[in-house]
Amino acid sequence: MGLLNGKVAFITGAGRGQGRAHAVTLAKEGADIVAVDVDGDIDTADFPMARESDLKETAAQVGEVGRRIIWKVADVRSQDALDAVVKEGIDTFGKVDIAVANAGIYAHASLLTMTDRQWDEMIDVNLTGVWRTMRAVIPHMVERREGSIVLTSSTNGLVGNANAAHYTAAKHGVLGLMRSAALELGAYRIRVNAVCPGLVDSAMTNWQGMYDRMAGHEGGTREDWVRASQHSTIIAKQGGMPPEQIAKAAAWLAADTNFTMTGHALVVDAGTTEMPGFNPNPNPMGL
Repeated sequence: MGLLNGKVAFITGAGRGQGRAHAVTLAKEGADIVAVDVDGDIDTADFPMARESDLKETAAQVGEVGRRIIWKVADVRSQDALDAVVKEGIDTFGKVDIAVANAGIYAHASLLTMTDRQWDEMIDVNLTGVWRTMRAVIPHMVERREGSIVLTSSTNGLVGNANAAHYTAAKHGVLGLMRSAALELGAYRIRVNAVCPGLVDSAMTNWQGMYDRMAGHEGGTREDWVRASQHSTIIAKQGGMPPEQIAKAAAWLAADTNFTMTGHALVVDAGTTEMPGFNPNPNPMGL
């Protein structure tokens, strides 16, 4: 018996990385899946976005574990698109029990140079997109008087991140949204929780610009990334985490076995937020 036998889960950003891990992991736990992702880049994001072919691969992997899946190209910035996919999921499977609001982007920009567009697109995807995902499923869950919603925040929803204030603000906002929604929706037996990942080994973190940042110079490599990532955790030799670790946490939060857990931010970071840390640039102005 899986944790989620007989459940139906709606997952955003399901084309690859954490989103694909959510889809496959929840399917392994017995859930049928309704999956969405974009098919094209977002200009202000630092890395390439998913493509339709990625969603097709996610669907194939869900099928391999014996579960059903509906997948559609949809952008979390479009309420109409999300509403339509959720409706199709309900029409096909009869219900949606779980929502995992996972879709997100990442980018570096200093407060001195950040543009309106960089700020707006980050907030639109990483915070407003989460709200829109919830908005798509809440009426159905309220009508049924049950449901479980898991939001993806970050360790940057708990601590600051220099040169990524827009990302950090959005992820802090996700936790505020989660806590407020838990208060409002508990009356309908709808639970709302969040998972706060640390550094995850996924498409969002594996690209040349990130290799360069991790190496501290241009021409960084995957090997540089692996070495540097091991300095971000307190577990020996553990660097960037496999996305399945985050998906297992989300499945656990979503499961009926945790029917009293709501308003909780579950940190999965291999100890990152417990580290004392260090100041990489203690005298930036040469004082």
